[in-house]
Amino acid sequence: MAKAVHNDVLDGALMVLKNSATKMVACAGEPASFAAASGSLKLAEAMMSAGDFLIADGAQSGRRVTVAEKSGVQVTASGTANHVALLDMAGSRLLYVTTCTAQALTAGQTVTFGSWDVEINDPA
Repeated sequence: MAKAVHNDVLDGALMVLKNSATKMVACAGEPASFAAASGSLKLAEAMMSAGDFLIADGAQSGRRVTVAEKSGVQVTASGTANHVALLDMAGSRLLYVTTCTAQALTAGQTVTFGSWDVEINDPA
């Protein structure tokens, strides 16, 4: 039996990121909670707005949201960043976590968060 999903269904999930993610943080380790991502694991943070998220067709199938690059972000704590998280500060929610290439960060310096995608594929 064939499976199908309308783009509006996939976009609904991506719209949560677009409309609710207000910070992107570099973390030293995988955060399991909002408290960890916004506290003990946080090395750097960038403010986000709806304009930082572009929803379009997926690279493989389905839909994706492209998260904008943020450059010149102040590093607030030293450590090795190996995860990036999107946070909803008003709702105290950890919305999305992904890995990144490990990078040693030093407090007082700056870092660039490169552009990246979250993709939801069509059902197979």
